[in-house]
Amino acid sequence: MEGSNPYYNQPMEEVISVILGGGAGSRLFPLTLHRSKPAVPVGGKYRLIDIPISNCINSDIHRIFVLTQFNSASLNRHIAMSYPFDRFRRGFVNILAAEQTPSSKDWFQGTADAVRQSRKHLRSYDYEHLLVLSGDQLYTMDYREMLAHHNETGADITVASIPVTAADAPALGILSTDADTVITAFHEKPAAEDLAGKESKVSAEMESAGRIYLASMGIYIFTHGVLQKLLDASPNAHDFGKQIIPAAIDKMRVVSYPFDGYWSDIGTIRSFYEANLMLASDHPDFNMFNERRPLYTNARMLAPAKVQHAQITRSIIADASAIVNAEISNSVIGLRTLVGDGAVVTNSILMGAEYYPWTERAFRESAAGPSSPGVGPGARIENAIIDRNVSIGEGCSITNRDGIQEADRDDYYIRDGIVVIPKNVTIPAGTVI
Repeated sequence: MEGSNPYYNQPMEEVISVILGGGAGSRLFPLTLHRSKPAVPVGGKYRLIDIPISNCINSDIHRIFVLTQFNSASLNRHIAMSYPFDRFRRGFVNILAAEQTPSSKDWFQGTADAVRQSRKHLRSYDYEHLLVLSGDQLYTMDYREMLAHHNETGADITVASIPVTAADAPALGILSTDADTVITAFHEKPAAEDLAGKESKVSAEMESAGRIYLASMGIYIFTHGVLQKLLDASPNAHDFGKQIIPAAIDKMRVVSYPFDGYWSDIGTIRSFYEANLMLASDHPDFNMFNERRPLYTNARMLAPAKVQHAQITRSIIADASAIVNAEISNSVIGLRTLVGDGAVVTNSILMGAEYYPWTERAFRESAAGPSSPGVGPGARIENAIIDRNVSIGEGCSITNRDGIQEADRDDYYIRDGIVVIPKNVTIPAGTVI
């Protein structure tokens, strides 16, 4: 029961959460062509930013700042429409956009610099702990447990960590800890040949899976005043993982909070693709059906999905979609997606549309996009990501038949063998990609 767990008694009103909105997101291009990384749709009806915000709300953290800078209009609009807290609690989800001020003429230079430039807004609130989160990760965590670990270990800083394999370690910050979870060393993206001696003690299950390196998840708790001291001591330090955390290890008590659940850092087209298809699997590692830890997003009040004479296997079909005599397998079908007669969609992500395909342009909220988004009759889509408001013409074949790994074309891109059609694009009937 919740009442028997000590972390549920933590005073979460003393916590302020700061969610980092990300930079240019070049590795997730072209999905970041029109939006920031946290605004990228995921799981058919959500956006990546919904993950950390939902985790905060489910952890009784209701004072949340989202720091934005790059391509932020879509993200700002989504947050404004999704998270208007009621007047009976002192909660909010506020946007802090990068701004030029008399004290700073520069935009955010990194994760730590984003918080540095936002401190004047944070000072308006009383808090004991600052929770710093990333806006582009997929995971479920109760931050009350992390805060309890922070307090029990007497930490100045707590870094959430997860065991990873030798294959994943070079892309992450790797921690070394002692028996009390105190971090003794931090290795930023170590080369594969330099991993020897950087192993950590992990559970038998993790060890058998080869996950013997502790990686930073980019999730931090700072006791009040600690981060300000670190930022003031290193005015040219702009990044938490590369500079602030490594510098703090010898000066302060920095501990690791071990986490062994599902976690994905959505940093590339491949990781985004695999994380979405995982959600459609028989037993996904990330649970979207947890009634006690719901995912929040914009309540659009859409009609339910409609399926007519279709064959659907191991797939997600989002609200207001219309599937007509089509075959869909191992795929994620987003909001308002029309899949026409005889179409076949396999191992693909269709993000849907921002308006119904039959809505006249004069009645749309947005004037951008083709007149009839969706998948035309007889089209075939395989191993692809189709962004929002895309029209796939009748008889098109989008399968990367030549096995190209990387390509940039006028109307599509290929990343790691995955065909990506950007937002608002029309692919003419009969096109073969």
